[in-house]
Amino acid sequence: MKLAYVTTYDARNLKGSNEWSGTGYYIAQSLKNQSISIEYIGPLQDAVTSRTIHKFKRHYYDLFKQKNYQKDADSLTLKHYANQVAKKINTTKSDIVFSATVNPIAYLECDRPMAFWADGTFANIQNFYPQYSNLPEEVIQDWHQMEKLALQKSKLAIYSSDWAAQSAINDYGADPKRVKVVAFGSNTDSPFNSATIKDVISSRKNDCCKLLFLGVDWIRKGGNIAYEVAEKLNQSGLKTELTIVGCPPMLDLPLPDFIKPLGFINKATQEGQDRIKQLLTGSHFLMLPTIADCTPIVFAEANSLGIPCLSTTVGGVPTMIRNGINGQLFSPDGNISDYCDYITNLFANYENYKKLALSAFNEYESRLNWRVAGLEVKHLLETIL
Repeated sequence: MKLAYVTTYDARNLKGSNEWSGTGYYIAQSLKNQSISIEYIGPLQDAVTSRTIHKFKRHYYDLFKQKNYQKDADSLTLKHYANQVAKKINTTKSDIVFSATVNPIAYLECDRPMAFWADGTFANIQNFYPQYSNLPEEVIQDWHQMEKLALQKSKLAIYSSDWAAQSAINDYGADPKRVKVVAFGSNTDSPFNSATIKDVISSRKNDCCKLLFLGVDWIRKGGNIAYEVAEKLNQSGLKTELTIVGCPPMLDLPLPDFIKPLGFINKATQEGQDRIKQLLTGSHFLMLPTIADCTPIVFAEANSLGIPCLSTTVGGVPTMIRNGINGQLFSPDGNISDYCDYITNLFANYENYKKLALSAFNEYESRLNWRVAGLEVKHLLETIL
């Protein structure tokens, strides 16, 4: 099987695909590891006229309409993408045109079946993420049109969560038979196996609960909730540390001793990856009570080190985290006491924590890794040849 792999950026290396946390790169690698031949098509270029128009519209909507203009689904840009892709496809012997997002294929006309693997629809993210809120009407219409066209033309629409897949069906009328769910894998390989992970888990002592908050957006990722949980646990008698990586804590008070802010750590470097692995391995929980997320791959990365995750029932998170299997989900409007009671009970019955941590690692090995994901997508692609 040979794929024409279409991305607006350069997915051949991590640096080129950094705009999506490297996911476009890892998707390609997961398929190559299944002996699928990849013909890269990308990066794609905006037309000069499109760049000028986008700049004008951004200033116009900002100054006169107080609207948030986004160019991602502009029809002129997407048609220009489609023209570039069509020309390059004609020089390949690909069996399937495959994309990591719908943008570059929505207006594409070709004689080969098309498929994509995405983490959400526009209906999912509109007014969910700050950058996709308060949009001009023309942007909203363009984006819905892009989603509809891509779903109509594609023989296979793969999403990383049930939340996204249901949106494709319910919001855009996609054929349920063509819509599938395959969760993304961890962007880092685990250095452990089913035997060695037990020693790692056992090395975590229960005299201090160590929580790790890992995110670049304090508000959206629920930093205040993580802080309040750590504070209440300490007040209740369970010594707790909260390590914060990715952003400064936004607190209107002097930092208490139980807060350990480490700032931003660059995962694009080997040194950064090693440091984050070290921090995760030494923690009891990854705590990310997010208020908006599609598919946080960091949950899979935590599970790969035997770390259960604590988060919320928003977006695509419930596909990544299964209660009692690799972590626990709470209502985004839930009480801080719910988190504290859950953690306290596990520490009071510490063997149950160890079982949960081992189960989290097993979830990574059986489901949340790129090898399993790539194999599943390969089987799905074979059905449309």
